[in-house]
Order: sequence, then C-alpha cells, then structure tokens
Amino acid sequence: MQTCSLRRQWLHCSLAAWLATCALGTSVQAQGTSPGGTQASSGPSGAPVILVVGDSLSAEYGIARGQGWVALLEQRLQREGLRGTVVNASVSGDTTSGGKARLPGLLTRHRPAVVVIELGGNDALRGLPMSATRQNLADMAKAARSAGARVLIAGMQLPPNYGKAYAEEFAASFAQVAKAEGAALVPFLLKNVADGPDADQMFQPDRIHPTAQAHSRILDNVWPALKPLVVAAGRPRG
Repeated sequence: MQTCSLRRQWLHCSLAAWLATCALGTSVQAQGTSPGGTQASSGPSGAPVILVVGDSLSAEYGIARGQGWVALLEQRLQREGLRGTVVNASVSGDTTSGGKARLPGLLTRHRPAVVVIELGGNDALRGLPMSATRQNLADMAKAARSAGARVLIAGMQLPPNYGKAYAEEFAASFAQVAKAEGAALVPFLLKNVADGPDADQMFQPDRIHPTAQAHSRILDNVWPALKPLVVAAGRPRG
C-alpha cells in the first residue's frame, strides 16, 4: 500500500510544482561536452560517440555530478568491454522543440554513432500540442539517422489527472514515433523507479526528480535497448 501511495503521489504531482523545479534546473554539462567536461568532437581511437539529448532526468538535476545514469553509462560500457564515448547534451526543463533546435549543431560537432532522445515530458506538462511533440521527435530521429546515427527514444508517462485517454495517447506516442522512424525504444524511463517496491526512496524531496540511487535503475531500463545499438555502431557498416 505504501508503494501504491507513493506512486499516486508521484503521478499526481501538480503541473505547477513540476514546472517550478524544472525552471530552476540548468544544463549539467556545457552543451557538447563529455561528462568529464572536455570537448568530444570525436571519440578516442575512433570509439563511437553516444550522444544523449535529454531534460532534467538525464541532466543530473539535484544530484552530485557523475551520479546520473548518463555518467553511469560510461562505467557500464567499460565493464562490458564496449568502446564508446558518451556526450551528455541534456538540459533541465528542455522540450522536444528545444532539443530539435539544438540537435543539428550537436550532430555536426560530435558526429555521433548513437543518439538517445530523452525528451517529451516537459512538452505535455507545459500544455504543448501532442502532435507537435510527435513531429519534433520524428524530426530529431530523422535528422540523427540522416547523419548516420542509430536512434533510441526514451518514453515517459503522464500523471493520470490529465485523463486516462490523454495519458495513454501520450505514452503511446513514443512507441509510434520509434516504430515509424526505425528507432529503438525504452517504453518508460522511470520503470521500477516510480512504481518499484521502494519507490519512497527513489525520489528527491520534490517527488519528481530521481535520487542518485535511482539512476542505476534508469540505466538498467535504458541498457537493454541501447547495448545492441552500441555493439552495432562498433562494427563496420556493410
């Protein structure tokens, strides 16, 4: 019952609270820098570049630098013996429109082999048209593929107070875009975080942003879909 209560609390966070906390956020890394803060226009020894374009859920909002799932991804790559240079271009509070505007420059600068798109939640919470969100995600996926990158789209879910039909349509939008654009998909980035057995420990006091502890679970959600892209990126294209 405690878990269900916490999940309801998370899902019913007010729009005002979400926007207020997101508005306080800033980019964790300077745009186009690696987690270590150095420019990464190309990976060392030709290692494929993995570019993450996201919002506060990927920008280490409210936690120490190096504890977010994007930073943990570099460690996972090393443990798995996979070559890859991770570039985190996430900005707290960003929307798909903002990501779409930033993406061309990021693609030119970093020439990524894999692009992870973790955007869309702020669109709905700000009342932006869902059709525009879908189009922006599709345009980002197209641009990344045109630049030679493989694409992963990370999905999000909405509070039920937006209405069941609207929430279901929103959640389905990520899968629709991924299927149409040939992208890999993470259906729900916060699976086992917002609805896990210890969900009360997984969020910061704002009940919106995950704790450092939760970010390892976020990576666990991303990894099964991301790993095949990274492996494929390391092979010569036939």
